[in-house]
Amino acid sequence: MTKINDIEQLFKAHYPRMYRLAVALLHDDDLARDIFHDVFLSLLDGSFDISITEGYLLNAVRNRCLNHIRDCEIHHRIANLYFIDSNEYETENFPDECTMARIHSLIKNDISSQARRVMELRFSDNLPFSRIASVMGISETAVYRHLSHALAIIRRKLNENG
Repeated sequence: MTKINDIEQLFKAHYPRMYRLAVALLHDDDLARDIFHDVFLSLLDGSFDISITEGYLLNAVRNRCLNHIRDCEIHHRIANLYFIDSNEYETENFPDECTMARIHSLIKNDISSQARRVMELRFSDNLPFSRIASVMGISETAVYRHLSHALAIIRRKLNENG
């Protein structure tokens, strides 16, 4: 048998349990399916051992799910810290029309087109990072980096001009 046939047999034999485990940990069908498929893609990319067991596959799915949860928690903590730090100003009158015009100008002139698209999808369309990543064909980490870089530029430029 070939490597692909062996992996296909593993896929068919262990799909239900691996998929249920991923859904139980992530509470998201699409994300669970992505994690599950990533495990099998790694088998295709790496050296394949014919003695791969169900336990190995379940551990691989569990570890990838836990890594994803950890990464999401880190992103949320950073976002919360930013929110706490940015509450130093009075929120009733902020941002005023002049400030909003400056922000729009900065987005148009000082931010890359890809970061601009990420900001549009995030703030105008209210899409989550995972959906933005799939729409743009980039990773969630890249989405986060584009967004944080763009926000850093906007903050710096606004602080420079008072």
